[in-house]
Amino acid sequence: MTGLDIQQRCWNHEAREAVCRCPECGRSFCRECVTEHEARLLCASCLMAVARARQSHRAGMRRLLPAAMALAGILLAWTVFYGAGEAFILLTTRMEQTGAEPR
Repeated sequence: MTGLDIQQRCWNHEAREAVCRCPECGRSFCRECVTEHEARLLCASCLMAVARARQSHRAGMRRLLPAAMALAGILLAWTVFYGAGEAFILLTTRMEQTGAEPR
């Protein structure tokens, strides 16, 4: 071996040779210390950080959901009542044009 043959060691297990480097933190790890996530090999601490970030994003979306549903309900109710009003106006206008008497 020459002086250029430097072997990377696992961050958690000094006796083991590292097989990859975590793209998030840049540390080297053995195969047992990394997990594949979205086609990337991440260490346990970075995987937890990614999971927490995703969870906080979902929590933010959950807060907006009731407001969005209420707005959609109000819009639907307005559309139904507007359509019913327009139909009533059209019906009464046609009745006046034909000279029909309401019952």
